[in-house]
Order: sequence, then C-alpha cells, then structure tokens
Amino acid sequence: MIGMIEIRLRNQLSEILRLADLVDRFGEAHGLASGVVFKFNLVLDEVLTNIIDYGYDDGAPHDIVVILTLAGAVITAEVIDDGRPYDPTLVPEPDLTLSVDDRPIGGLGIHFARTMMDRVEYRRDGRLNRLRLSRRADPEAAGSAGTT
Repeated sequence: MIGMIEIRLRNQLSEILRLADLVDRFGEAHGLASGVVFKFNLVLDEVLTNIIDYGYDDGAPHDIVVILTLAGAVITAEVIDDGRPYDPTLVPEPDLTLSVDDRPIGGLGIHFARTMMDRVEYRRDGRLNRLRLSRRADPEAAGSAGTT
C-alpha cells in the first residue's frame, strides 16, 4: 500500500490541531493502528510547537510543510521549515532519573521522537530544515519503537 499527503501549515500553534485531524484521517484512510497514529500526532505536536516557538524571530508568517507517506509497512513524516538551522538529533538525552524540579526545561520532544519512532533524521537543505520521522506501521513489527 502506498499513500501520501502534503500538509501546508502556517507557523501558528492553532495549526497543530488541524494537523492532528489530518494525520487521524490519513491513518483511518490507510488502516493504520490507532497507537501508531497517536504516536505520530504526539511527536508532530512536539516538533511543530518547537519550530513555531523557537524557529522564527521575525514575527512574519511562514509555511511549515508536513509530508506523510505510507510505503509498504513504513510510515514517514517529513517536516520542512525555513526557520533558523536546528538539528534536534544533536540534543543530548534528558536525564530522566532527575526529579521534575531538578530537570532542565526542554529536550523531551526529541526524546519522544527517539523512543516512539524507529528512525529520526535531520538535514539542512539550503535554507530549509528537514526532519524525517519513520516507524513501522505494522504493530507486530514495531521493533524498538514499542508496541502499539
């Protein structure tokens, strides 16, 4: 099964709800397990929130593109933005042994991505950030991303 949808969002937090709805519809249309769709929505919420809150400092409207692809048993979300260069894969793992009060703010979004996705890749392409998130859509083959 092959499916693809390209979603163009503005750099506004309200757009995350629209994205979640479209991800849900994509999942339903392709028979994806609800747990897989939930994990993608959680990770995309974190990623988009960080891009919108920290990626731009000019106050101008910007487009963020999310391309969802299902090819065989792998679902991929590619997030493309023209914000400042930022490679979230270089963020160190958070120390989850510390209490919430002692833990520095931030870093959990990429932690969710690393634990809920099979693969997280980043590259800078000219003036664009490209973050690619992939995981097996088949619950029996979820591997290191856990069960659905």
